[in-house]
Amino acid sequence: MKKLANIRRAPAKHWVGDGFEVQSMFSYNERNENLSPFLLMDYNPPRYFEPNREYHPRGVGEHPHRGFETVTVAYQGEVSHSDSYGGGGTIGTGDVQWMTAGSGLMHQEFHSEKFSKEGGMFEMVQLWVNLPAKDKMTTPKYQAITSAEIPVVEFADNAGYARLIAGNLNNVNGAASTFTPVNMWDVRLNAGKSNLFAVPESHNLIVLVLDGEVKINGSDIAKTGELATFVRGGSDVELAANKDSKILILTGEPIDEPIVGYGPFVMNSEAEIVQAIRDVQAGKFGSIAQ
Repeated sequence: MKKLANIRRAPAKHWVGDGFEVQSMFSYNERNENLSPFLLMDYNPPRYFEPNREYHPRGVGEHPHRGFETVTVAYQGEVSHSDSYGGGGTIGTGDVQWMTAGSGLMHQEFHSEKFSKEGGMFEMVQLWVNLPAKDKMTTPKYQAITSAEIPVVEFADNAGYARLIAGNLNNVNGAASTFTPVNMWDVRLNAGKSNLFAVPESHNLIVLVLDGEVKINGSDIAKTGELATFVRGGSDVELAANKDSKILILTGEPIDEPIVGYGPFVMNSEAEIVQAIRDVQAGKFGSIAQ
């Protein structure tokens, strides 16, 4: 079994732009070998937004990225995305946006016009997934994945289910295409039930409890807003729900390469960071069509 490394409580909330009140569960600044290939996780716990009838969009304006992928999982609410490479669209409850920044682009994210005008509950997770050195300058790409496109695996004994955003579970493939082996499972576990998740020995494992309470491998407890990390080695993890639980499980093949991050850029050397800044200043990341 995978051996637990740490259970961390959610830190204080902070605003990203004026549309996302997030808790940064981890970031690339930690240099934690148990997190690779994941670089950052921002969790926007449930928050009610009042109707904004004049539609002043809340969110984050145009900004650059290079060297990794951003993944936004919508639990409640709607987000509209657009970028300088032509990607764009609106994701709502159950949908996922998977953007490969690669060689570089400009993008922006705002509450959708509909959500802004109507208001409502908002809950999202955004992840940054590293790209290996050979793929950091790949052509940008945008995957808009609707809830209907995400396969569902039902657990035995009415224990719950997993939506397969990426990777594989029980010989069912997830919806997203990825550059390195990654699993991303949106899980519901019913109170009093458990499930053994097949996790490769070579993968790192991260478990975020968005709601509820789970027992990990028969011993340690993780509650709402807590994130569990695991040491390398070992395979599989058993999660048992003490309450009805909503969980995000991430596993991935570590990318054992240097990480040099500066704001919205994550590369392998300082020289590459300097080049990214110069390329943005020179307009090489393009601009978002208005």
